[in-house]
Amino acid sequence: MKALWVLGAASGIALSFSAMAFDGETIVEKHCKACHKIGLAGAPKLGDKEAWAPHLATGVEAMAATVLKGKGAMPPKGTCGTCTPEQILAAVEALIADVK
Repeated sequence: MKALWVLGAASGIALSFSAMAFDGETIVEKHCKACHKIGLAGAPKLGDKEAWAPHLATGVEAMAATVLKGKGAMPPKGTCGTCTPEQILAAVEALIADVK
């Protein structure tokens, strides 16, 4: 019985780390912030409402589609090659949360 509990606890921890590693805010911190913090290669800076306005006007889904394809210096999926479209959408939502 104890071995099953340990296995179950270990599995729960692994699932928690896995889910945590791909929430929008974590993706932004790990994959988006480096460029968007300083505006590298024309990336809209974090918190800059004016810079984000034209992108916001297209809608979150269109912004996520752009990230999936890549644009300019930004490669497809930014630098999160393993992210799913849903995770990219969550990251975009987290990235723009303070400029909406």
